[in-house]
Amino acid sequence: MSLAAADWLPSATVTASGRPVLSAGEIERNLLPLVDLEPEENPRLAPLRGCLLALTSHRLIFLHEPSLSARALPLASIVHPYPPHRRHNHNPLRSLFSSSSSSSSSSHHPRIRLQISLPPSRSEVVAVVVTCKADVDVFYGRLVEAIRARAWELAAAAIPASGASVTEVAPAQEDLAIRMPVVGVSGILRKEQEAWESAGQNLQDAFQDLNALMSKAKEMMELAEKMRQKLLTNQSNSNDEELGSKQDMQDLLLSVGIVSPVTKETAGALYHQQLSRQLADFVRIPVERAGGMMALVDVYCLFNRARGTELISPEDLLQACSLWEKFDVPVMLRKFDSGVKVIQTKTHSDDEVFARISSLAQKPDALLKGISPSDAAFTLGIAPALAKEHLLNAENKGLLCRDVSPDGFRFYINLFNEIDPQNIYVPKPHGAYHTWISVATASH
Repeated sequence: MSLAAADWLPSATVTASGRPVLSAGEIERNLLPLVDLEPEENPRLAPLRGCLLALTSHRLIFLHEPSLSARALPLASIVHPYPPHRRHNHNPLRSLFSSSSSSSSSSHHPRIRLQISLPPSRSEVVAVVVTCKADVDVFYGRLVEAIRARAWELAAAAIPASGASVTEVAPAQEDLAIRMPVVGVSGILRKEQEAWESAGQNLQDAFQDLNALMSKAKEMMELAEKMRQKLLTNQSNSNDEELGSKQDMQDLLLSVGIVSPVTKETAGALYHQQLSRQLADFVRIPVERAGGMMALVDVYCLFNRARGTELISPEDLLQACSLWEKFDVPVMLRKFDSGVKVIQTKTHSDDEVFARISSLAQKPDALLKGISPSDAAFTLGIAPALAKEHLLNAENKGLLCRDVSPDGFRFYINLFNEIDPQNIYVPKPHGAYHTWISVATASH
């Protein structure tokens, strides 16, 4: 059933690659590849079938991957979750003689019942039916942890008012302890106890500072993400002078990081699939800004830097890229004849690159000395290694000729296309061949 029928749940935004869009401060906790959401008591509520369930710190997101649509159940609306169980386990005859085949088939799957509160003020009981092979107990444990953590309320939490009184009283106690004389065994024990208490207090203060630092770092990442999205939205409405400064700021913000990277712990069996989708969302903007193509090694460095401490291996990156053929994403993995692998947008056109290379190769200086991969890289605004691959492709298309010397590769415009096979000794009065003759004659 389409998710559009479940209008009793709020809709959730999905990226172009099929990943749920997380809100500020929201972190992904666990994934289940195939679940159903069924009402237990109210038949007027439409069920959800065959969804990918994403548990975050704020919501349960039911993603229908074929339609790239999603519905979300806020954790704040869950009054009480019940541990996993199987329906009809206590009565095998009821399961055997059930009139509904779909109900009978779903009865064998683990179910997590949820008592939820729906607006305006009614209570419902729904069940998350796990129809895949997954560790339901782990998912239930993380669900309970997320509900108890109440991360959606952390932003509104106030600083304890007792903090000032502690700082005022502590110095008086410390002065009193110092004034007490250290006499005999009891004095030595008292001094040792004070040292342990001081060390414990310092350790507690250090962890509080560390937690505050991590909290501030998370807030800065969220702020950077908001600024990056705003810059991308307003970039087309800026003049040239503002565009330069915004471009520099956007370069910094793009490298800040991914707030909730996909990990094996949270995604489980869906790790490579979800990693592939997250990589497609992340790499789209850098590839477009690089001219529609970027070397795989550069993408590996950028993606790992954005993931922070959750690094991935080159094998994971390759497997994630290879899954793009199954998804409708705007990027693709390409391998050149030389073996170099790149990531390019699906709208990238080699013909446009060949036209710019041909125009560069027909300049007067290039007609005599040729062009190098560095020259092409400067013109195309890409890395020399990728420029060399484009030059070799243009050679395979018959647009260029290659000269290999101790100085390296030099590429020249293919003048053989300008020669008339019926009269090879008479040059044409126009075209690249005629321009080459004029330039060569003027140089001598």
